[in-house]
Amino acid sequence: MADLFEKLLIIRTPKIGPVRYAQLVDKFGSATNVVKNMDVPVGLKDAVAREMDFAQHNNIIYISDDDDLYPSELKCLKNHPPIITVRGNIEVLKKKKVSIVGTRHATATGMGFVADIACAFAENNIAVVSGMAIGTDTAAHRGALRANGNAQTIAVLAGGVDYIWPLENESLYWEIVERGVILSEMPVGFVPVATNFVQRNRWLAGLADKLILGEADLKSGSMITARFAIDFERDVWAIPSHPADLRGLGPNSLIRSGEAKLCLGVQDFFKIVKNDDAKIKNEKKIDSEKSLIDKLGVVPVSESVLAQLVKKTVSEIKADLVVLELQGLVRKVDGGYVRM
Repeated sequence: MADLFEKLLIIRTPKIGPVRYAQLVDKFGSATNVVKNMDVPVGLKDAVAREMDFAQHNNIIYISDDDDLYPSELKCLKNHPPIITVRGNIEVLKKKKVSIVGTRHATATGMGFVADIACAFAENNIAVVSGMAIGTDTAAHRGALRANGNAQTIAVLAGGVDYIWPLENESLYWEIVERGVILSEMPVGFVPVATNFVQRNRWLAGLADKLILGEADLKSGSMITARFAIDFERDVWAIPSHPADLRGLGPNSLIRSGEAKLCLGVQDFFKIVKNDDAKIKNEKKIDSEKSLIDKLGVVPVSESVLAQLVKKTVSEIKADLVVLELQGLVRKVDGGYVRM
């Protein structure tokens, strides 16, 4: 504990980041010797003591980079944080991991697609890493939490591990604490500023061997995360989107440049056996319903266009669409219907 206190004194000192921290420890041989040879700012010892006390009473754990629990994927990165804080089920840190990121303004179709992929990874004992933002991140976490068991997902925060943001995701935060883990490099109670999110994105990319990019503008935090993953030589995949949608420019550009592999779904990563799948059974029940499903994809199709495609009247296909929607095979969105 004393060693942890001294490490925190160093890293919590203004103008000392991971690089300077490593230089000082290398120069003096240990955190204890560093503290002996530095001028500790007035009040810092009390501040660190209060932080550690708060952490202890709120089940927040400190993990330094010489601890076996420290994620090996992160440790191999240059200038990695010497100490991280975690809250939740620390067993998740030992698992293989996949990072999934994308825009906060994701479409319903995009979020559903991401959630299905995240669920498949969690079901295959691979933890899903994301940033707990609304949109794609939320879909990734919730998709992972659909899988049975614990230790399914990791949320990397730009603020302190106890700082819940956005507030809309408070319930998700506590679900992750219960069944996954919240992770941060920042002090407990820290309120983030814009620059902290870029650093957070770096760790999002570095924590996993694989990164999947969903919908994302060209100039977005998600694209920054993808660039970090490419620099780290991670296995990068991108989910394509309609070229007229600005949210498709990010993933589409990486696919076109060859920097990311084309992701078309769960089948890219796992063998899918659907012989007993309820959706497949439902699709085969009624020929007219199956014909409708075959005409749908991720781009919304209106009732009038569907009627023309299957050579029926709008009133004739409405009943079939209601049944398919109740079965979870299609969804009504702006502009018509999409296939689930």
